[in-house]
Formats: sequence, C-alpha cells, structure tokens
Amino acid sequence: MQTITKKLASYLMVCVLAMASLSIPMTANATSYGYMGDSSKPTGGMMMADAFLVRPFMLVSTVVTTATFIITLPFSALGGNVGESATTLVAEPAAYTFTRPMGDL
Repeated sequence: MQTITKKLASYLMVCVLAMASLSIPMTANATSYGYMGDSSKPTGGMMMADAFLVRPFMLVSTVVTTATFIITLPFSALGGNVGESATTLVAEPAAYTFTRPMGDL
C-alpha cells in the first residue's frame, strides 16, 4: 500500500513539473506581445500591493538603515564619508518610502 502511495506521489510530481516546464515558453511569448509587460499607468492591484506590502516593509527598512547610520556615524566621520553614508543609508530609503508615486514599483 505504501509503495502505491509513493508511486502515485512521484507520478503526480512528474506531471506537475512537466506542466510547469511547458508553461514557460507561453509566458515568454506573452511578454513579447505586451500582455505581461510594464504598463505606463499602475493598476489598482499594484497600488494595493505597494500600500500594504512594499511601503510598510520600506518604512521598517528606513528605520533600520537610519539606526545603522547612527551607529556607524563615528566610523563614517573618521573615514570622511558622512554625506555619502547619509545619502545611501537614510535619504534613498526614505525617498523610496515617502516620495515615490503610489504603485510605481
């Protein structure tokens, strides 16, 4: 009984992998015709994903990188690159979080 279950599971896995590999060319063809390509105007789904997934994650990321900047500030001051580290660790994540248009991923 157990060998039948193992065989059935292996056949099912082979079928799923075969179907997945057959769908790859169709996806590539769809992108060439613009069905899945970038649109100039963000959709509602993109805006919702941005509002509920990307923005909160980037807000946490901004807080973490700002804390990293504060912790490493003495070393940046000794190295003479405070402005560069401030831009990279504070300004860029904050700009991506707060000033980017909604849905522009």
